[in-house]
Amino acid sequence: MALFRKLETQLAFLQELFSRDEQWLILINADPDALASAMALKRIMSHRVKDVAISHVNVISRPDNLAMIHYLRIPTKKLTPNLAAQYDRFALVDSQPHHHPSLREFSYSLVMDHHPLVEDEPVLADFKDIQPDYGSNCTMLMEYLYALNIRPGKLLATALVYGIKSDTQNFERNFHDRDIRAFRYLSKRSNPLLLRKIMRSEYHLDWLSHFARAFCKIRLRGNSLFVFMGEIENPDILVVLADFFLRVHDVTWTVIGGIYDGVIVIIFRGDGVTRDMGKLAATLYGEYGSAGGHKGMARAELPLENLQGKDPEDFVWSSLCRNKKCRDSKVKK
Repeated sequence: MALFRKLETQLAFLQELFSRDEQWLILINADPDALASAMALKRIMSHRVKDVAISHVNVISRPDNLAMIHYLRIPTKKLTPNLAAQYDRFALVDSQPHHHPSLREFSYSLVMDHHPLVEDEPVLADFKDIQPDYGSNCTMLMEYLYALNIRPGKLLATALVYGIKSDTQNFERNFHDRDIRAFRYLSKRSNPLLLRKIMRSEYHLDWLSHFARAFCKIRLRGNSLFVFMGEIENPDILVVLADFFLRVHDVTWTVIGGIYDGVIVIIFRGDGVTRDMGKLAATLYGEYGSAGGHKGMARAELPLENLQGKDPEDFVWSSLCRNKKCRDSKVKK
């Protein structure tokens, strides 16, 4: 059995697409899978085009992303019109143009992604490879490195390992056999100490005050834990808190809410066994805004004006209680 896909046709097309007279910009919506994929594509393009760079469209604030960029020396820059004007061609990895408003502004020569295609949003590019069955985009890039006989160095291998771990959630989410093969191949070439440093970079120092607030606001309902943080400066803290509290013994799902820029953001996390978080979010809040997700994780975003003057915390909590009879019991200090 072949370790990875045979890519003779794709490689032949890429060889014709790449030119030493052109400068390429790789665009990403930065997360570990996208950062590592861009790093790998940059390695593939090196010495095949005049110049290649990486640019991200989103604000990078999560500690693990910042640690990944720092320790693995990933040279990404924030996208600006002046930066984009310096390049002849554009590539997109781990995303599709409709995934972010800024990505819609470009015509792409290359797209590599593993998210499902949307019928009303066709992906147009000179070359595209989209594999929705893959758990990680890094696996696709690993296949191209392997087919080109490029052995990834320790920094690139470490980035790809973390990208696979992150997007498959340590193989707890949907994944393909090739994700496992890529992970096994890369693990032998990665730096476990650097990987551990990145994985342990979970919290900003100024986030600790949010933990203190959250501990005082906990409400328990059976095996669920609820916290409403009020006004917040960054919705990422809600994700961090939801993941953190899911580690508490006997807590099987968490709901963490807050208000950011006039929108109630609600993060759901579950063990993937007892309840479907995506269905729960859609059922409770779908009529008030966007809501949905996967069995183990989900998100809802509800504009405040859709609540018609209702108190945000009372609304979120009472909606949860109506879904299942419960008794509000606060954690004792």
